[in-house]
Amino acid sequence: MSELTNRAIKKCIESKVVQTHRVLPSDLNHHQTLFGGNLMSWIDNTASISAARHSRGITVTASIDSLDFLHPLPSNHSVCIESYVSGVGKSSMEVFCKIMGEDLMTGERYLAATSFSTFVSMKSEAVPSVIVPLVEPSTKEEKLVCSGYEKRHEKRLLNREFNEQFANVISYSTTWEV
Repeated sequence: MSELTNRAIKKCIESKVVQTHRVLPSDLNHHQTLFGGNLMSWIDNTASISAARHSRGITVTASIDSLDFLHPLPSNHSVCIESYVSGVGKSSMEVFCKIMGEDLMTGERYLAATSFSTFVSMKSEAVPSVIVPLVEPSTKEEKLVCSGYEKRHEKRLLNREFNEQFANVISYSTTWEV
């Protein structure tokens, strides 16, 4: 039996991470809401822990595939990022992040954003890839999220092909040195 057909299976919950932050004045943009770059950093950090938990190896961010901002996060609200592995390739893992906001004065909660990222598992610099376990959803939400993995994966492959061709024609010389 090959390594691919004899793969371990892990449940989504085994890679689940929950990280909560308070939106402080130093986190705000000029609209007085959370600066998107700060949220992206928090998402990448949370998702990277999910990927490492799933693979139990060294992981690197391959791409932030989507980040959809749905509701602004004002000052003094909390941001709860929940992540888990939602699909796997051979050595790659898709991580889903659900970003929820909470008005700490009223207790009102809302979906602020969703995100999908891709991570690659590595053994070391010398051994660039590791076969990761398969993933098995349990809850209704996990089943819904995981069911779209194949379609998102195909889209990522098309985007990667385009980006590689695009990068071959983009100049990296500085325009001010011309």
